[in-house]
Amino acid sequence: MSSVSLRSSPLRSPKMKKEETFLGKLGGTLARKKKAREVSDLQEEGKNAINSPMSPALADLHPEDTLLEENEERTMIDPTSKDDPKFKELVKVLIDWINEVLVEDRIIVKQLEEDLFDGQVLQKLLETLAGCKLNVAEVTQSEIGQKQKLQTVLEAVQELLRPHGWALPWTVDAIHGKNLVAILHLLVSLATHFRAPIRLPEHVSVQVVVVRKREGLLHSSHVTEELTTTTEQMMGRFERDAFDTLFDHAPDKLSLVKKSLITFVNKHLNKLNLEVTELETQFADGVYLVLLMGLLEDYFVPLHNFYLTPDGFDQKVHNVSFAFELMLDGGLQKPKARPEDVVSLDLKSTLRVLYNLFNKYKNAE
Repeated sequence: MSSVSLRSSPLRSPKMKKEETFLGKLGGTLARKKKAREVSDLQEEGKNAINSPMSPALADLHPEDTLLEENEERTMIDPTSKDDPKFKELVKVLIDWINEVLVEDRIIVKQLEEDLFDGQVLQKLLETLAGCKLNVAEVTQSEIGQKQKLQTVLEAVQELLRPHGWALPWTVDAIHGKNLVAILHLLVSLATHFRAPIRLPEHVSVQVVVVRKREGLLHSSHVTEELTTTTEQMMGRFERDAFDTLFDHAPDKLSLVKKSLITFVNKHLNKLNLEVTELETQFADGVYLVLLMGLLEDYFVPLHNFYLTPDGFDQKVHNVSFAFELMLDGGLQKPKARPEDVVSLDLKSTLRVLYNLFNKYKNAE
């Protein structure tokens, strides 16, 4: 760790107005109060504070990265991490995914920090993925308006992810401050939660330089940020079971299993004049699962407890989650599948849920 003193600023000269205009864009309030030479010196000292013998030089360091208020902290990705092929692949995969999701909105993202910081693209992305509409202004130019929009978007994300115990390593200030690490954490979480049809590169980590000002001195440190783990961990998969083997090695028997499950569920759903023909889609909104549990356990499920005609991803997830609760009440083990998996038409997850019901209730009259 190294440190450097921050120099006091002398009186400004009228000749510095042109330079101050440029520096004001780079360094904010403190930069506007310093002469060009002294700002240059300060930038050099900031580089020296960070470039310890044990760390690589930060060629991309900007003046605003060292012009800090007391106790203020700033982070940046080490340039060597940015050059890592797996990091570049992660960024590209996420950009391509966003552009694919938002193709009908004619939104094209080219650079994550510059295109996502104001909340506009994030709003559209979440609304499209979740099938919802956020109550925010469509266009916000002011910093206050942008942060308000971001706050609303991130609160909606929190409502989706918090129930699953996910860590949320991002803030409004970090996203609005174009913190690429925070933005990547957010996007990886969204892609994982919504089962994005992409393959994220595994074990992507970056070295992050943290610069902090304490008692007039700049202090730096390096930390490792893990952006992705394994596909299995990120997607919440469990140990392999009979259905993994069935899909991988005995696909010819899959149709037989599906027919058996269809016969089983229709034996009970027919009592309500309902019939299932496609397991892939007809359980995805959770309605048949809820009704099936009521029939199997011989009780009426109050209609106010679930959405009979669900609208959007969230209401479907609510239905499936409620059906899972009924299963637990009926003495079944917690399903290995996630509600989001069933809603996202993941056949293997749906089969796992139905097979558990089949095993317990196959002899029920």
